[in-house]
Amino acid sequence: MDELITRVLENLGARVAGPMSLRLLLQPTVAAILAIRAGMQDARTGQPAYFWALLTDSEHRHDLLRDGWKSITKVFLAALALDAVYQIIVLRWVYPGEALLVAFILACVPYLLIRGSINRLMRSPRAVERTHLP
Repeated sequence: MDELITRVLENLGARVAGPMSLRLLLQPTVAAILAIRAGMQDARTGQPAYFWALLTDSEHRHDLLRDGWKSITKVFLAALALDAVYQIIVLRWVYPGEALLVAFILACVPYLLIRGSINRLMRSPRAVERTHLP
């Protein structure tokens, strides 16, 4: 088990300086743009902060997950495919667990963190004040 963890950590660290490292900036950026758009829409419609609602609203969790997944699917799949290509080029093998982990980190984590933050920012008292000024 220690060997597995060591291999995963070494392989994850190697991605930063290895080939195709530009994707480590582009994929979270695309996820952030999608999250900003969704967070602004949530604020306009009065929805709660996305990640907080996922954690606390068990009644609507399935619908929230479906909505978030629909928004982030293409970025997640692109991250998954690009990591598989990276692994083939560098490692000469594909580790599906590592690819899923990298895709989750590059696509889902920024989306989860930014969507709710934008919603709260847009619904803050100062933002609401600015929208009601003549």
